[in-house]
Amino acid sequence: MSTLLLSEHDVRELLPMVECIAVMDGALRSVAEGHAVLPLRTVVRLADTNNAFATMPAILGTGRSASIGAKVITVFPGNDATPFDSHIGVVLLFDAVHGTLQAIADASSITAIRTAAVSGLATRVLANADACELAILGAGVLAMPHLDAMCAVRPIRRLRIWSRSGGMSGSRAHAFAARAREAHNVDVSVCDDVESAVNGAHVICTITSSRTPILEGRWLTPGVHINAVGASLANARELDTNAVVRSRYYADRRESTMAEAGDFLMPRAEGAIDDSHVRGELGQVLLGTVTGRLTSSDITLFKSLGLAVEDVAAVQHVYERALATGRGSAFDLGGRRA
Repeated sequence: MSTLLLSEHDVRELLPMVECIAVMDGALRSVAEGHAVLPLRTVVRLADTNNAFATMPAILGTGRSASIGAKVITVFPGNDATPFDSHIGVVLLFDAVHGTLQAIADASSITAIRTAAVSGLATRVLANADACELAILGAGVLAMPHLDAMCAVRPIRRLRIWSRSGGMSGSRAHAFAARAREAHNVDVSVCDDVESAVNGAHVICTITSSRTPILEGRWLTPGVHINAVGASLANARELDTNAVVRSRYYADRRESTMAEAGDFLMPRAEGAIDDSHVRGELGQVLLGTVTGRLTSSDITLFKSLGLAVEDVAAVQHVYERALATGRGSAFDLGGRRA
C-alpha cells in the first residue's frame, strides 16, 4: 500500500475555499451528532519560550468508512517575523480497514485554509445577510484565506486592515492590502489603530498572535459578527471582557472552550460571565438545535480554537481529490508482512 505525499501546493490546488467550507460544514455537523472521536489536543511547551509541540488526533465517522488521522505540529509564534510559518508540521491520514497510512500532507496550508473556512461557515450562519464591511485584525498567513472565506459567504465591499507589525507603516499590512485588491473587488484601506479598523464593521476577524486584548467591546457596532481566531490558550485573549459580555458566544466545541479559550475563561474568572454564556456549538447551529442570531442588532461571536476533525476532514478531501486527479507523490513505507 503506497502513501501519498501532499505538498503545500497540492493542498492549495485541491482544497479551494468554497469546497473547504462545505467540508467543514459536514465535519462540524458530525461532531454535533456525536459521530466523531475528538480528544483535547496534547500540547508540550518548550521551556522558557512561547513555543510548543502539539498533537491533535481524531476519528471522523464510523466503521470502515471512518477517517482516522492526526495533526502533528510545532507552534512558534515568533515565526511571524521570519520567513517561516508559525504552525509547521504534517497531517496524517489512515484508512479504517487495515490502518494503513494513506497520506502525509502539509499542515500549514491545511490549517490556514480550514481555519478560514470554519470562520466563513460561522459568518454564513451568524452574520447579517447584508454584511459587507469587513475588518481583519492581523496580516499574517491567515489573512488572505480569511478574506477569501468572507467573500465566499457575504457580499464584502470594503476591507479595513490593522496589523500589530506597524499599522500604516507596516509593510506586511500593505502587502496584504495589495494582494486583497488584486484578488477581490473590494475597497481596501490599512488603518493605524484597531478602533479605526472596526468602526462600523459588519464582520470582524481577529487573527493575531496577541496574548492580551486588542479588540474592545466599546468599539463594537450593533449587529457585528466576530470571528475570534488568534488566541488558543487559556491565558491568552484577543477580546476584552466587555466585548465577550456584549456578544452571543458560540464555540467550535464546548469542551475545548472550557479548557483552552482565554477569550472565555478570563471573563469567567472575573465573574463577568458564567458557563451559560456559551450559547452552543457551531455544529449545533448548523443542525438547527441551537439558535443563532435573534435580531439584526445582536453582536455574535464565534470562538475558533481549531479542531482535529477539521484537519482530518480536510486531508480526507485532499486525498480523494489527489487520487482522482493524479496529484501528489506516492511512496512505500511498508506495513505489509513479507
